[in-house]
Amino acid sequence: MKKIVFTDLDGTFLNHDDYSYKESLESLYKLIENDIPIIFTTSKTRTEVEELHNCLKINEPFIVENGAAIFVPKGYKNLQYPFLESFNEKYYYYKLGEDYRIILEFYNNFKNEYSLKGFSSMNNEDIQNITSLDEQRAKLASKRDFTEPFIIKDETKIEKLKKEALDYGLTITKGGRFYHLIGINQDKGKAVTKAIGIFEQQFNRKLFSIALGDGENDLPMLEVVDLPIAIKNHKGLYVQTKAKEFLKSTYKGSKGFKEMITKCLEKY
Repeated sequence: MKKIVFTDLDGTFLNHDDYSYKESLESLYKLIENDIPIIFTTSKTRTEVEELHNCLKINEPFIVENGAAIFVPKGYKNLQYPFLESFNEKYYYYKLGEDYRIILEFYNNFKNEYSLKGFSSMNNEDIQNITSLDEQRAKLASKRDFTEPFIIKDETKIEKLKKEALDYGLTITKGGRFYHLIGINQDKGKAVTKAIGIFEQQFNRKLFSIALGDGENDLPMLEVVDLPIAIKNHKGLYVQTKAKEFLKSTYKGSKGFKEMITKCLEKY
């Protein structure tokens, strides 16, 4: 059965601490050589993923900002995607999330009451300090289209804030470094399910879906694929998925990605 792979970036394809993907490269290019779609499924922005794609010299579909939108390169696999909306001259896209202005309306209404600090309240130096990104990549991370990453002074208030968000048609998910204010109709699982449907329709065949992730925001994705893989996180722990069967990596970050993709290509 033809495979399709979805992977988180920070803490999975990329190392948590230094963002290195050196250990992932061999496995990435094996997937490309085997004509297996490799779809980055991340809380990062479109511009961040585009920059990474350029560095890796690949041109694959991707899912951004915790399932807010799916982007498909025009002409991908020499196919047409007339049922998707044109985003620009390079991509089709399918949107699940809310516009950023709606997200910011809620954030600005509650940021003082809950002592929130989101990307929209940070300058570039703030983002660099909290993420360890360099200046250019911090600028790319701040170019949000659909969601707001934030930190909260008192984490015991997060459940109360989630209830406030639900009244606005929004919700909150947790990543490796930040909480993320997102649309209620999006998450990585919903976007992955939609993407699988798109490519099964286009390829005219059933796909065997694989997903790799290390954070709480990866759980919806891990619970909708055929083979979920939990990557050991930077704390040495694994997310607790409801999936009946799932694999666990021995290693963290990109080394764990390499380990598990190698295993998948050998056994599945």
